[in-house]
Amino acid sequence: MPVLELLQAGLAGRLQPSNLRIHNGERIVLLGRSGAGKSTLISLCNGALQPDQGRVHWQGQPLGQRSRRQRCQLGTLWQELRLVEELTAVQNIQAGALGRHNLLWAFRNLLGLLDPAPCMDALGKVGLETDLLHKPVHNLSGGQRQRVALARLMHQMPELVLADEPLSALDPVLADDVLATLLQAPACLISLHRPELMHRFNRVLGLRHGGLVLDQHPDAVTEADLKWLYSES
Repeated sequence: MPVLELLQAGLAGRLQPSNLRIHNGERIVLLGRSGAGKSTLISLCNGALQPDQGRVHWQGQPLGQRSRRQRCQLGTLWQELRLVEELTAVQNIQAGALGRHNLLWAFRNLLGLLDPAPCMDALGKVGLETDLLHKPVHNLSGGQRQRVALARLMHQMPELVLADEPLSALDPVLADDVLATLLQAPACLISLHRPELMHRFNRVLGLRHGGLVLDQHPDAVTEADLKWLYSES
């Protein structure tokens, strides 16, 4: 059974009605020009946007009817990161576990590190220096902030990772580290502007003018396919 399904789900003026099934173990790259609908598709998949037609199912049930704990099995790395600037790096990372705990835990988490082992494990996966843990994130560099957001996602332990242009504005070394970490998830859908990386995945989706027009194994995608996918006309 697919973990996530879009059943003729669309949003007028932004994404044409689309069918999409994502299974456990799939590593999917989403390609297309700016404005093709990639961010909209990701936002429909995680429930940030509601389709005005069709349905989105998570683990066989409508996404909107799933519990908060079940919805947190979907993890998203946003392009703008969405960190809480006034909190420290470790408090932001700990926020990844909020879906598995109650409000009392969340309040106590602001006062101190309640569950250090998983948090430290997430830090190790992203290579963030431990001396940065207690610094407010607004004092960190762009690369350090990216690692904090990635560690928060890893601490969430999602079944499906959704990432919207996670490699933009990153140097090649950090970009490779971030992508390698994202690909460790049980399943992932990652929007990129770098088709040369598609062979790191086992499935390629292409969006053009709001329509899902390509769904292939990387080896089946030709230069002509990519040229058409990124053409204006």
